[in-house]
Amino acid sequence: MNKQLLSETAAAMVAKGKGILAADESAGTCETRFKSIGVESTEENRRAYRGLLFTTPKVEQFVSGVILFDETIRQKTASGVPFADYLAQKGIIPGIKVDKGTQALPLCAGEKVTEGLDGLAKRLEEYFKLGARFAKWRAVITIGEGIPSHTCLYANAHALARYAAACQVASIVPIIEPEVLLDGAHSVERCEEVTEATLRATYAALAAHNVSFEHTILKASMVVSGKANPRQAGVDEVAERTVRVLKRTVPAAQPGVVFLSGGQSDEAATAHLNAMASMKGLPWPLTFSYSRALQNPALKAWKGQAGNVGAAQRAFYHRAHMNGLACQGKWKPELEKQAA
Repeated sequence: MNKQLLSETAAAMVAKGKGILAADESAGTCETRFKSIGVESTEENRRAYRGLLFTTPKVEQFVSGVILFDETIRQKTASGVPFADYLAQKGIIPGIKVDKGTQALPLCAGEKVTEGLDGLAKRLEEYFKLGARFAKWRAVITIGEGIPSHTCLYANAHALARYAAACQVASIVPIIEPEVLLDGAHSVERCEEVTEATLRATYAALAAHNVSFEHTILKASMVVSGKANPRQAGVDEVAERTVRVLKRTVPAAQPGVVFLSGGQSDEAATAHLNAMASMKGLPWPLTFSYSRALQNPALKAWKGQAGNVGAAQRAFYHRAHMNGLACQGKWKPELEKQAA
């Protein structure tokens, strides 16, 4: 466990004005996204699309790291440079998704637990050699009638803690992602309650497994109203409730918190981040680790056509720039209109 390397990596991941691109969609998720633009999800098309994002000129001004999928960390740019090496040369830290997805949690109807602990130490050793310096593991918590259960919260917290400990032994910074899903008709108050319970369980498990908080990054979901709830909490309310939960549960020793967009619109994710980053007296930097909210405009502009690469890169650069401003509390809605 190289503590100096872990400290340097964690600090660089949440550097001022920068955030993380989540480009770790599985082949299945990629297929769904590609279908929306009428493109076949072949390995070559996935390589071309991710290469388009990674080679966007000057995007390193706003992107500190990229979470890669197993397939992607083994792929190369059109000119034959491994993606991980290419990113590192640009000053962007390569990361890797290491969980194996969710499975139904036995005796807990409607709930899931994330798998992937078997053989994890060996995989982390290989990923380190391939250039990965941080990793990600996602747990999913569903809000519904009588759920999440205590069983679900603690099963997922236990898995996150074991994963985090294995990462730190391998000198890889763990991103802990216990995502509270926005699916459902629940209130913002209920989301706040569940998010707090989720984070309490997670940090208790991390402590029990001797995980070093100084070398861990939290990937948090925001406290928002359920997607099907007619009363949607406003930007300031989301920011206030989310930061309150974080202050109650996340150790000040942690280097930073990154947010997932979780199905929010591109601009909503940016506006929420901006409102939180504008708050005074935060013990840690807050920034982004977005997938759809960074990629959507680029994907739509690309449409699988080589001739659209420039337009797609401009769209991606713009969203990265907007979120780079938001994590410093410097974003304004008019900046979006100017770009349009």
